[in-house]
Amino acid sequence: MDAGHDRGMRLHVFFSGVMVLALAGSAMRLLERDDALAFLQGGLTLGGGIIICGLFSLKSKWHGLIGAGVLALLGVSRGLANIPDFIKLASGDRQRGAAPVMELGVTLICLLLLLRVIAALHRERIRRMLEEPE
Repeated sequence: MDAGHDRGMRLHVFFSGVMVLALAGSAMRLLERDDALAFLQGGLTLGGGIIICGLFSLKSKWHGLIGAGVLALLGVSRGLANIPDFIKLASGDRQRGAAPVMELGVTLICLLLLLRVIAALHRERIRRMLEEPE
């Protein structure tokens, strides 16, 4: 993987963490208190964990990127459980307010990060296979 991909992946990890934190912070203004606090706690945990993985990748690149990928996988899997609430919102049920849209946002951020980490791992695997002596 060249230096451009390294910086791009690390930047994407940091950006994803910051975006999850930003959504968590905006929950305090957009959601009712109980929902907002629950969303804030989850968002701070996930976003903070992703940023920590980004910091770790500065010292140990693959460990940090794989850690971010695992957290992204957890975010996506949790987000898939929230899809029925988004479908209800789209059909007119406004009981949970903006929470389903925000949950979908976190899910999409995590999905994109997960796909980028998988692609980076795949590129690295191919690079190592090509460098192997026969």
